[in-house]
Amino acid sequence: MHAVRTLGAMLFAVIGAIGTARAADGSVRFDESSKTFRLDAAKVTYAFGVDDKGQLQSLYWGPRLGVSDRLSAAVAPAPGDAIDGNINRVRQEYSGWGSGLYYEPGVKITFPDGNRDLVLHYVSHSIKGSILSVVLKDIERAILVTLEYEIDADTGIVRRSATITNRTSTPVIVEQANAATWFLPRSRDYTLRFLSGRWAAENSVNERPVQPGKTVLESRRGTTGMQNAPWFAVRRNDANETQGQVWFGSLAWSGSWQIAVEQDQIEQVRISGGFNPFDFGYKLDAGASLATPSFYAGVTTDGIGEASRLMHRLELTKILPQAPNPRLRPVLYNSWEATEFKVDEPGQIALAEKAASIGVERFVMDDGWFGARNTDKAGLGDWVVNRQKFPNGLKPLIDRVHVLGMDFGLWVEPEMVNADSDLYRAHPDWILHMTGRPRTEGRNQLVLNLARADVRAYLFDALDKLLSENDIAFLKWDYNRSWSEPGWPEVAPDQQKNVYVDFIRNYYGILEKLRKKHPKIEIESCSSGGGRIDLGVMHLTDEVWTSDNTDAFDRLRIQDGFTQAWTPAAMMAWVTDSPTWVNNRALSLEYRFLSSMQGSLGLGANLNKWQPQDFATARRLVAEYKAMRKTVQQGRLYRLISPQGGSEQSATESVSADRAHAVLFAFLHSSTEKYPYPTVRLQGLDPDAKYRVRAIKGKFDERTPTTASGAYWMNAGIDLLLRGDFQAAALAFDEE
Repeated sequence: MHAVRTLGAMLFAVIGAIGTARAADGSVRFDESSKTFRLDAAKVTYAFGVDDKGQLQSLYWGPRLGVSDRLSAAVAPAPGDAIDGNINRVRQEYSGWGSGLYYEPGVKITFPDGNRDLVLHYVSHSIKGSILSVVLKDIERAILVTLEYEIDADTGIVRRSATITNRTSTPVIVEQANAATWFLPRSRDYTLRFLSGRWAAENSVNERPVQPGKTVLESRRGTTGMQNAPWFAVRRNDANETQGQVWFGSLAWSGSWQIAVEQDQIEQVRISGGFNPFDFGYKLDAGASLATPSFYAGVTTDGIGEASRLMHRLELTKILPQAPNPRLRPVLYNSWEATEFKVDEPGQIALAEKAASIGVERFVMDDGWFGARNTDKAGLGDWVVNRQKFPNGLKPLIDRVHVLGMDFGLWVEPEMVNADSDLYRAHPDWILHMTGRPRTEGRNQLVLNLARADVRAYLFDALDKLLSENDIAFLKWDYNRSWSEPGWPEVAPDQQKNVYVDFIRNYYGILEKLRKKHPKIEIESCSSGGGRIDLGVMHLTDEVWTSDNTDAFDRLRIQDGFTQAWTPAAMMAWVTDSPTWVNNRALSLEYRFLSSMQGSLGLGANLNKWQPQDFATARRLVAEYKAMRKTVQQGRLYRLISPQGGSEQSATESVSADRAHAVLFAFLHSSTEKYPYPTVRLQGLDPDAKYRVRAIKGKFDERTPTTASGAYWMNAGIDLLLRGDFQAAALAFDEE
């Protein structure tokens, strides 16, 4: 159908046979007698059904029920009062805006005759492998909505999406389209957790009580954005990091999005998400369909930490491009902070030689290699090698990088253009703009209208040529500004708002086509730091850039927030120079390494300024990281001490999938009044196994046994000898 629809279908592997999937693999069942659907997997049951009026009702979402437990939607809820009406008491799985509905609808449509009433009733369903499809139709007009459900066998996370099809004879305008609405049990006992931020300060963890009214998390920027992440968690008020019931979810969409958390007058909590309805109006021609993003959500009784680990597992086994066995992220070096725009062949080769000497596996040349690119004011859009800087093209540099035992990567920013560029001079109409209005620049650049077929073709051809002519293993795909004036004057006025969907479809389409034609290419999603991180882009890119802020202390909080929703396997973390431009704070090289070793390790320091002892330290810690990276990137993460709220301490632990290895990272901001560092109690080990502890960096109490049971490390714990300012330690635990 459309690229967005194809993407949603790709995100889960098909299991079982047509009909009911095996319970062990994730069961999808329909009970004809009670007209109920039930999805069971891992520790979760999700159920909904058809009532006697043909409405699709949510019935249950929580810990797994018994096989023989019956649920029924046969009768609609008791009538409401005259003010709120009956329809608002029905827990509709997917509602049209109509018939007196007051809360957030699944879909809102305007018809050519001015009618805006839409009432959806059940028509049919099908089960194909692990995928359940349910068809709804308006009670009078030929508008169909196909709901798709799939439950992940390992995590119990449910994927939902909706496809709206216009089978009338005229176009309609879709003014709102959500992927799903999730219902929680009626209660006042909820706290919402979400992520907010800005440039250089992404992923702040926030909490607020769920109260009557609506909390909106969103981006109106045309892209995922930093101001909110498309992720939520709602916990019972007594739940915490290690225990208690938590519902959580994440949208797979890289454009403008919205998640709304509502509590109504009868204390019903519902969470809906999909395209942002602000400035939205998708013209849906007769016979055409519009697919929403996929919305993933899960539930656990084991706290916020387990909610994160379930999302990490889903991302590793179902979302990332190489799932279920994604490649370990190589240690990379990026040239930006060493050279900025002043790149040339001799200078990059000199950096590559230094990077190879400490064990780097991937050398990435950043901005400045193309067009007339000497500052950020020119050259974007002209993806041809600058022959003044590279007289013989990129091949001599790439060949030298390969001789040094590394693969080669390159920075690009395809969706942007400078006004001072050959591309803009030739095609000023190719950018997002509104006729007769100013063309606002950000970072001296404009946004290409990727919704246009000719722009999509140009960008694919330019990148394809670059990859075909050069042995490039990696693209750092940047995106350095939000949208403004999102007009599309070349199409009819009633079609211009399609840009919000068609732009992202074409972005995904380029990524898909490049990966298909160049199957060895790996891609990083970057957007002035963490401005484009979501499950949609993560399905098509191998890693994401967490933040432009590489201050190793600030990164403890940023990375803690990141791991609420996203796997450390995709979390790029660089060791850069100290002090950084961010805070002018001086931190030791070892501290900077240990902070970055909690994710996918990279280096961005100016190696031309390093001393011999710096290279020796880096060489040792890069080797240590390579020994532990499978555990860090693909193991189970336990956030033992949170850095949030101005905490003086921070500690994380990663445990390998087989529980044979663990690595502990601990950080101290400042010791005060001779108080010792808190005893650290590990989690997730095999209580009956014996583990030997080894200090990678730092010391622990001399009375600590070198070998003890998992039960000992988890209950008695370990006392680290951390004193002073900005101190760090790392310990390895290996099963004997």
